[in-house]
Amino acid sequence: MNYKIKGAIKRNKKNFIVFILLWILIAILFVSPFAYSSYVAGLQGKMDLQVFFETLGNSFGNPLGTLGKVFSEGASGTYFSTLLVVTIFYSVFFFIGFVKTAPKNEYTDIEHGSSDWSQRGEQYQILNRNKGIILAEDNYLPVDKRGNVNVLVVGRIRIR
Repeated sequence: MNYKIKGAIKRNKKNFIVFILLWILIAILFVSPFAYSSYVAGLQGKMDLQVFFETLGNSFGNPLGTLGKVFSEGASGTYFSTLLVVTIFYSVFFFIGFVKTAPKNEYTDIEHGSSDWSQRGEQYQILNRNKGIILAEDNYLPVDKRGNVNVLVVGRIRIR
């Protein structure tokens, strides 16, 4: 199970930054106008939809000013409760995406057939690094080699 968490974190490093930046934009551009509008519309004790929609339209025009009004006019409680609800929904969707990007098994994204079986160039006693039949990156089976140069190719041929 540990490989799934490590693999998902490795795949989503850039997405964490995007997640945080998008959350900040949502908090400023959408949550603050909505929270301020609902606060102003409910000042008389009853929700007035006409006041809500008028204030919402004006608030979307100046979201940074609305964020300032939220704290200066005492609507911070409404703002933080709305932000909490939006953050929970946003985090659930991010978590679902995070889980879906987790590797299916331990060997996901690992190169099969690499030249890790040798170290410090010892494979070049047998192989060539420049030309021949491609075995792996920078590893070629030379065709002018003495002895057996038979190659077994595993896979299928795709003709388009």
